[in-house]
Amino acid sequence: MAENRGKADGKGGVTREGLIAALNEDLAREFQAIIAYVVYSQTLKGAEYMNIAGELEKHAGEELQHAIKIANQIDYLGGEPTVTPKAVKQTDENKEMLKADLNNENETVRNYRARVRQCDELGEFAMAEVIREILVQEQDHQIALATALGIDVPNTSEDQAGKK
Repeated sequence: MAENRGKADGKGGVTREGLIAALNEDLAREFQAIIAYVVYSQTLKGAEYMNIAGELEKHAGEELQHAIKIANQIDYLGGEPTVTPKAVKQTDENKEMLKADLNNENETVRNYRARVRQCDELGEFAMAEVIREILVQEQDHQIALATALGIDVPNTSEDQAGKK
């Protein structure tokens, strides 16, 4: 569960080392998103998907900016940014591509919410603000993907995360 990442001092508190590890997971997820959005934006087929393909291209650029910001925060904490992305789902089914992106965004939103709390606990308030700004865009991505799929935005609140 996202909340357990970043806690490594044996007493339940967040440590810098734990936050670095958690941010590296986030960075790997940003790399995953960049790859997925680049590939999916170019391989979606059908007239009804052309607008969303353009939106996915835009998302790819935003995810790259997120990756740069997260790598910068890892470096600031004295860590080494990962270079390995999380796995990207490969499919040629339009709806499966969008569902995969939405699932990844849902996880990202949950994790960044946890990261903001962890940064606050460590007194890294400026870092928390950087992550809050990223979180706003990630939630916009959720909305765009859910709209493209014709569904409501999934509830990614803490109390709902364990009920899937």
